[in-house]
Amino acid sequence: MRAKFKLLILFVSLLICTSLTVFSYENYKVLSTKQHKNPNKVWTISFSSALDKATITNKNIWVCDSKGNILETTLFLEQNLKSVKISPSRNGYDLNETYFLNIENSVQALNGNKLSSAISMPFIMPSFKLGNELLLTKHKELIEGKKIGLITNQTGVNSSGESIITLLSNYKSASLVALYGPEHGIDGKAKAGAYVKSYIHQSLNIPVYSLYGDTRKPTKDMLSNIDVLIFDIQDIGSRSYTYMSTLNYCMVAAAQYNKPIIVLDRPNPLGGKIVDGPILEDKYITFVGVDNLPICHGMTAGELANFFNRKISADLTVIPMEGYSRDMIFQDTKLKWIQSSPYIPDIDSVFGYSATGLGDGTSVRQDDFFKWVGGPNINSDKYAKLLNDANLPGVKFIAANKGVSGGVKLQITDYYKFNPAKTSIYTLAYAKSLNNFKVPKSGTTIVMFDKLMGTDKIGMYLEKGYTPQQIEATYKAEVEKFKKEREKYLIYE
Repeated sequence: MRAKFKLLILFVSLLICTSLTVFSYENYKVLSTKQHKNPNKVWTISFSSALDKATITNKNIWVCDSKGNILETTLFLEQNLKSVKISPSRNGYDLNETYFLNIENSVQALNGNKLSSAISMPFIMPSFKLGNELLLTKHKELIEGKKIGLITNQTGVNSSGESIITLLSNYKSASLVALYGPEHGIDGKAKAGAYVKSYIHQSLNIPVYSLYGDTRKPTKDMLSNIDVLIFDIQDIGSRSYTYMSTLNYCMVAAAQYNKPIIVLDRPNPLGGKIVDGPILEDKYITFVGVDNLPICHGMTAGELANFFNRKISADLTVIPMEGYSRDMIFQDTKLKWIQSSPYIPDIDSVFGYSATGLGDGTSVRQDDFFKWVGGPNINSDKYAKLLNDANLPGVKFIAANKGVSGGVKLQITDYYKFNPAKTSIYTLAYAKSLNNFKVPKSGTTIVMFDKLMGTDKIGMYLEKGYTPQQIEATYKAEVEKFKKEREKYLIYE
């Protein structure tokens, strides 16, 4: 007797209950419902025998929603002919929706065997909620009857775009008594590095304290009238972006003046998987690098707060997001990107920031809101060829001049694989090989180039003519060490 042709579906997820309300699955074997947080989840279906490629079609393996609408999906049969990957269309699965992955019994093995019955597996994408939404639903007790000091800016909105300032000022069981704004001000319009004044909020008649003016850390007087500090600002996932530096300084002040601090968590737009770049050394701790992190750390604001707190010991509470996982990038959350600062208007600028903006003090510069990198005496075609031949993950480089400067425009082809920190090392090293720019050096004063790199070693390696591959090798072990260390502070799977 021939062995039966079997289907083994590799769905490792949380089991939940649902009802099949649309279809009659009398002729299907219905599996337990699965849950997954990633709207772009790629399911893997494994079979016991090699498959007949002709039967692996969208008519035989397909996905529909709870209303019976068939989704556009892509099938990929792996080389062993025993596994099929099914991925959703460009828009992904909708959150808070139930879907059905269906495998018809017309799927056939090379030996002619068919499945004994059709298979259907329901799966649900849970709704995504930010920390600020959960504060006012599940964690109201943290602020009941208290005077609140809120650290935020224009990015502090909920999924519907409502400002946390408005939500807390209208909340009857607590009092919003002070606001604190980071670099660029509470409206995000001040230029990079520009002095921002404190003032009185016109409609709320409460102080708006600048944390990028006379001080970058809340003073005793700034905190004297509050019971609790709340932080709600969207980060971009790069060590040198100063919003998380403001979080660090506020945690220090909270510990110093015995104030509890609550962090309303938000996604790392780069996701939680890309962790790379030289680790910041203690000597180079500044406001553009407040802790021993790589250039791209792969942590959310709440996870960074946990990490910072190993040195600070503040009375810290993090309100995590719901429906979030480490493999999600910003696009997966379905949130609208709010311009976080004048030069970060959109998500491509977020991803390009660390890839193009770390050449401060050299002749290599960024343009087009961190989507172009280049400099004088660079041949754009040669530069593009060097970078494209390096096969960097998730990106292509298009030769493009900018005035007297040669350079490349970044075309991100896979946001999940693109590695801004790795890319920055290659863009700098290859630019150095083409125009031999002068490397800034720290003396009694630490130059910005070294502050951004977190070390003076990268400048030394560039000066010695190291290839980008050689430079990468110098910090690889430290990055692996950091990855293990950060596990203590992670919140999400």
